[in-house]
Amino acid sequence: MKRVLAMLAFLFCASALYAQQDVQQSQYMFNGIYINPAYAGYKENLNLHAYYRNQWTGIVGAPVSMSLAVDDIVNDGKVGLAFQIASDKLGAQRSLSAYGNYAYRLRLNSTGSSRLALGFGLGIVQVGVDGSQIVTTNPETNLPLGTVNKILPDGRVGAYFSNDKYYAGISADNLISQYVNVKNTSGFLAQPKPHYYVTAGMLAPISKDIFLKPSFLLKDDRGGPTSLDLNLFLLLGQKLWLGGSYRTGVNIYNKSYLQNDLTPLNSVVAAIEVFPVDNIRIGYGYDFSIGPLAGYSGGTHEISIGFYIKNYKSRMLTPRFF
Repeated sequence: MKRVLAMLAFLFCASALYAQQDVQQSQYMFNGIYINPAYAGYKENLNLHAYYRNQWTGIVGAPVSMSLAVDDIVNDGKVGLAFQIASDKLGAQRSLSAYGNYAYRLRLNSTGSSRLALGFGLGIVQVGVDGSQIVTTNPETNLPLGTVNKILPDGRVGAYFSNDKYYAGISADNLISQYVNVKNTSGFLAQPKPHYYVTAGMLAPISKDIFLKPSFLLKDDRGGPTSLDLNLFLLLGQKLWLGGSYRTGVNIYNKSYLQNDLTPLNSVVAAIEVFPVDNIRIGYGYDFSIGPLAGYSGGTHEISIGFYIKNYKSRMLTPRFF
């Protein structure tokens, strides 16, 4: 009975969040390139970052995602370049994407510590479905017997402002792939939809070795519920990040097409990030489900690893905390 209830809860969440196709992350605040192409080059060093996320452990077909990104600056720091690849599995659905990102970084002061970056990314997205993993009591006429894939072109845009104390960004993705009709290939392929992100945060010194970093992320796809992350982290001695997030649904404009009884409750995240040496960062996040999956899911595990090589031409005078 518990397994049946868990599957019902999973199907409920999947239908309620059908349009939320972008990969969910809990440590995006440590590398903004995943949600904003204008972040490319922000750290002003050759920066490599990877993460692995196992969501809703204990539920068959739950999402599993991973990504690898690398970025750096060129042209005396005026341009940031980034490349990223990502994969995601959700039940029988599969997706694989690759993007090249470009950011033009405008100096707003003499030292270059304050900048406004305007960025865009171009790439491809492969959406797929494995029909052999779809089990139904009523045969479907268009159900694929094996794996069906379609490769789509895609684009993303964004803007990102940062200085030593504050940052803010706005971005959108799936701007091209939304216009390529995947239903001609298979009625079971998920049609990509544009996602919009607004984020901001600050770094507040409490003492010489302790900093407080509050931030938020607002995500919307104009199809499912709008999602809000409220984050709060402490930096101790520039060696250890401790903190967490509260993720919930919010109603910022009318969405009459949604169910009236959808709960805004989603999850609470606890996260830690350590710097064993100056140029390596290792992070771990654990999501506690507080919505319909509470009691059925074993939680969500997310591991991230970052590594950078200092650029001798970098003008960076302070650590890049964002």
